[in-house]
Amino acid sequence: MAKDREEGGGPNVASAPNSPKPGERLESREVFRGKTIRLDVDRVRLPNGKEMDFEMIHHVGAAAVVPVLSTGEVLLIRQYRYATGGYLLEVPAGKLDPGESPETCARREVEEETGYRPGELTPLGWIWTTPGFADEKIWLYLATDLAETKQALQEDEILTLERLPFEEAVDKAASGEIHDSKTVCALLRAGRHAFR
Repeated sequence: MAKDREEGGGPNVASAPNSPKPGERLESREVFRGKTIRLDVDRVRLPNGKEMDFEMIHHVGAAAVVPVLSTGEVLLIRQYRYATGGYLLEVPAGKLDPGESPETCARREVEEETGYRPGELTPLGWIWTTPGFADEKIWLYLATDLAETKQALQEDEILTLERLPFEEAVDKAASGEIHDSKTVCALLRAGRHAFR
């Protein structure tokens, strides 16, 4: 993924055979580099030929998981999020460690945050989280055949575990009761997968 960004002048997006040509990055200037993100200002020639500056947040990517117990309950977390000023109901998720595959990250995050190890992971595709200014990509999974282990929370993970019936969780995602975008997408895709 990082290689695509370095060589391709922006995120590598698969295009349809007759899709318009993408924009072209003309130059890039790093403004900030932190532990989780990097902020660049890119000079871009758009497909219409106009040139503009774009503030671009680069993120290593993440994995998010819908863990479903044999009882039919979904394990969700209610996590404190400083950026929102409170707690959000979410699926377990986390960023990729260097060199880590999305599947390995998904397995690790479920166990760390819920105390359950997934026996089976079913891929549910991926999403761009905020494509207007960031290239963060989150891979989504459905986890089943869960075996109880032990939570291993990090210092900044302030959360409680909540169990909801699967259909109720999907309904909450569809009705707007859940506000975290990765959770909404993951639950709706898991619901579509389960009800086929």
